[in-house]
Amino acid sequence: MNGEEQAINLILDAILLATVSFCGAAVNSVAGGGTLLTFPVLGAMLSEIPGGMVTANTTSTIGLWPGALTAAWAYRDERRATPEWSRWLLVPSITGALLGSVALIGLPSSSFNRLVPWLVLLAAILFALQPWISSLSARSSTSSCENNDLLNRDSLSQRSLAWMACSQFLIAVYGGYFGAGIGILMLASLGMARLGDIHRLNSVKNELATAVNGTAAGLFVLGSFAGLSNVHWPSVGVMACGSLAGGLVGSVLARRIPAALVRHGVAAIGFLLAAYYFGREWQLFG
Repeated sequence: MNGEEQAINLILDAILLATVSFCGAAVNSVAGGGTLLTFPVLGAMLSEIPGGMVTANTTSTIGLWPGALTAAWAYRDERRATPEWSRWLLVPSITGALLGSVALIGLPSSSFNRLVPWLVLLAAILFALQPWISSLSARSSTSSCENNDLLNRDSLSQRSLAWMACSQFLIAVYGGYFGAGIGILMLASLGMARLGDIHRLNSVKNELATAVNGTAAGLFVLGSFAGLSNVHWPSVGVMACGSLAGGLVGSVLARRIPAALVRHGVAAIGFLLAAYYFGREWQLFG
């Protein structure tokens, strides 16, 4: 392959990565599952690198984080209307993400490779079940409105807050380790806590997701400089540009596209990827 062909391939790869990063951040700003779009593309691009799947995961987490920031900013007005106690969930979000990301860095890459098919399958199932999960959240929110205690910061008992913190901690551990689908899990959990309509749920979810992904991304950056983890920085730069735009305008664009079409498309991609990763792990492709 001559230099001109290599340059063309690099440009095409950058365009593809920027596009999936934009779409991934847009999907994340509404519900979650954007990693299902970025991780396989990075996995294919970095397949020749030792520990390429782990590198794809760390790179995806860092590259999508700017999109999480812009999505959280876009929901700033709804966030002001939520009770103060919900900000306490930042504590288990950060500690859980630290544990999950340390596990990713500390465990052998072969362990992550074996888990990839299951993690992708779990994310695809979560995305496919999103309408059912959202309906649970909506019913909980409606019940809250009927009880007229929606925004009372004392309306959540200490026991309920402890349950929410434990739930968020477990979600954050998963988010620090892999992360696809944490937005859907958080919407389901927050929907039980009487936070209000889907826009308020999304505002809290985006803030917590920013904390989870930001903690993991920060640790991966430090690990990269310390030689403990691998990050493909050229891909991070391209992804950051795409995800910044996707997080800011993605929710607007997504609302103009039928939600069922987006959900079915991403879920189908997830199931196909899971089948591919299972086949590769079990050496079914020769």
